[in-house]
Amino acid sequence: MYPTLTLYIDGHFVEAGDRQTLPVTDPATLERLGDLPCATAQDLDAAVAAAERAFAQWRHSSPMDRSAVLRKTAELLRSRVEAIAHGITRDNGKPLADARAEVLNSAEHVEWHAEECRRIYGRVVPARDPRVRQIVVREPVGVCVAFSPWNFPLGQAIKKVSAAIGAGCTLILKGPEESPSAIVEMARAFHDAGLPPGVFNVVFGQPAEISRRLIESPVVRQVSFTGSVPVGKQLAALAGQHMKRVCMELGGHSPVLVFDDADVDAAASLLARMKTRNAGQVCVSPSRVFVQAGVYERFVARFVEAIGAVQVGHGLDPATQMGPLIHERRLQAVRELVDDATRAGGRLLTGGARLDEAGHFFSPTVIADVPEHARIMREEPFGPVASVVKFERTEQALQVANSVPYGLASYVFTESHKTATQVMNGLEVGMVNINHSGMAHPELPFGGVKDSGIGSEGGTETFDGFLVTKMVTQI
Repeated sequence: MYPTLTLYIDGHFVEAGDRQTLPVTDPATLERLGDLPCATAQDLDAAVAAAERAFAQWRHSSPMDRSAVLRKTAELLRSRVEAIAHGITRDNGKPLADARAEVLNSAEHVEWHAEECRRIYGRVVPARDPRVRQIVVREPVGVCVAFSPWNFPLGQAIKKVSAAIGAGCTLILKGPEESPSAIVEMARAFHDAGLPPGVFNVVFGQPAEISRRLIESPVVRQVSFTGSVPVGKQLAALAGQHMKRVCMELGGHSPVLVFDDADVDAAASLLARMKTRNAGQVCVSPSRVFVQAGVYERFVARFVEAIGAVQVGHGLDPATQMGPLIHERRLQAVRELVDDATRAGGRLLTGGARLDEAGHFFSPTVIADVPEHARIMREEPFGPVASVVKFERTEQALQVANSVPYGLASYVFTESHKTATQVMNGLEVGMVNINHSGMAHPELPFGGVKDSGIGSEGGTETFDGFLVTKMVTQI
C-alpha cells in the first residue's frame, strides 16, 4: 500500500483537506499513486512559528536527550524498512534492493549524529592575563530550512534533519514533490520517537513560493539545499540578501581517470554499476571517463559489455538492476544530450534510446571519442550515459578533468602510488575515490568545491552549518 501523503506541522500530520494537491505517479508505469497536499502561506507561517517556539526549549536540551531521540528514530526506520523502501520504489523508480539500502544507510546516518551530537565541544583558550578566563562555545544557529531532492528522497534529507536536530536547531524541510512518501515516513519515525512538536516540520508545494517565503522570514537563520547548481545559486543569492548562512550540496560531473596500469576489468565493472545506479540520477555518478591510450580499447570493450548486461525494469521486479528516470523532462534532457554528442562526432557504442513508452526508461548508454565541445562534456547528464575519451599524459587528463565548473566527486584507477598522489593533489574536487568508491558513509564529509557547493554533510564537519561560535572572556 502506498502511504497517505501529508504535511507535518507542529507535531500534527496535516492531510490535504481543501488544499491544492499534486499527483504522485510511478515513473515506471505512470500509475497515479496518490495526491500530495501543497502547503498554503498560512501553513508555512505556522511551521515557522512552531519551529520558533520549539527552538526556545530545544536549544537548551541535553545532548543526551537529543541522542536518545535520534537513536530511537534510527531503530524505527530499521523496523519499517520494507514499507518505506516499497514507497521509494513506487514513487522514485529505483530497484527495491537499492531502496532498502537507502533506508538502512539513512538509519546509520541518524545513529552517527546521535553519537556525534554528544561531542559538540568548545575550548578554553589560554589568556594573556592570568586573571582572565577565555572560552569558546558552539551554539545552535536557530530555526533552519532545508530543501531535499528526489533522487535519494530519504538519504539526502535525513542528513540535514539529523544534523539540525542533533545540533539543537529546529527545522522546516521542503521535501521532493516527485518522491514524497519517504519524507512523510521519516516525519512519522521522528514523531513516534518522541521528538517534541515544532522541532521538525515538513512541507510540500510550489518550490519557488516556498523557498522565498521561508528564506525571507526573519525567524530563519540557516538554509540547507541539495539539488541543481542553478537553483542552488538562486537560493544562495536570496539567502545572501538576508545574511543567512548556507550549506549547498549541488551538482557534479564526475571525472574518471583510468591509467595504463589499472585493473581494467575491475574498473569497468565497478563503473558500470555506478553509472546505472539510480538510472544515473546521482550527483556523484561517473560521467566523463578518461582512459589512457594503452588500455583504451580494452577498457571500452569491457565497459560496454558490462553496461549492456544491466537489467532494466520496474523496481519491484527482483531481477531489475536499473529502473526508470524520474519523469519525462529528465528523459528528454538525457536524449537531447546524447543526440548532441553523436552529432558532434561521438560514437554511440550502446544504448541511446527510450526503452518503453509506458514509463520513463532510457537504455544505459556509452558514447566514445566525445569531443570537448559537446554539451555532455560540459553539462551534468544526470542519467545512465557515460562519455569515454582517450588521453596520453597525466597532465592532459587533469586539465580536462578540471575544465568544468563542477568539483564534487572523482574516481582514479591506477596501481601506482606516485600517480595516485599526483592526481589526488591535482583534482579540483571535494572527494577523490582511488580504485574503489567509498563515499557517503556517515563518518565521512560529503561535499564539493567550485560550483558544486559550499560546506559538507557527514563526518565531524556535519554540524558546522548548524552551529555558531561564541567567544566569552571574563575577568
